[in-house]
Amino acid sequence: MKRTVNIFFTILFMGIVSFSQAQDLAMLEKAAIIDFETEVVDYGTIEQGSSGMSTFTFTNKGNAPLIISDVKTSCGCTVPTYSKEPILPGKDGQLEINYNTKKLGSFTKTITVISNAKEVKKVLKIKGTVVAAK
Repeated sequence: MKRTVNIFFTILFMGIVSFSQAQDLAMLEKAAIIDFETEVVDYGTIEQGSSGMSTFTFTNKGNAPLIISDVKTSCGCTVPTYSKEPILPGKDGQLEINYNTKKLGSFTKTITVISNAKEVKKVLKIKGTVVAAK
C-alpha cells in the first residue's frame, strides 16, 4: 500500500511539474496579434470626385509590439497611410485608405497588410460604386 501511495504522488508531482513548464513556455512566446474592427469598408454609392478616404481601425491583442512593415494595394488608385511606429500590446492603430474616385463604376479593391503579427498577411477590402456628380 505504501508503495502504491509513493507511486501515485510521484506521478502526480511529475504531472504538476510538466504542466507548469508548459505554461511557462506558452507565456514566453511573444507575438503580436492584429485584430481589425472590420475587414471590409463599403463606400456605398459615392459621387465622382468626392473624398475616397476611409479608415481601418485595429488593436494589437498580442503580448509583443506590432510592427506593420508594408501595405500593398491591388491598384495605384488606392493609397494607404499607416504608422511606422510599433503599436504596443493593447493599443489601437489606424490604416487610412484614400481611393481615387475619378473613375465611374463599381469597384472592389484589396489591401494587404504585412506585419510581424501571428497572421503575417491580412487582406482587407474596400468596395463601392462611383456615380457622376450631379
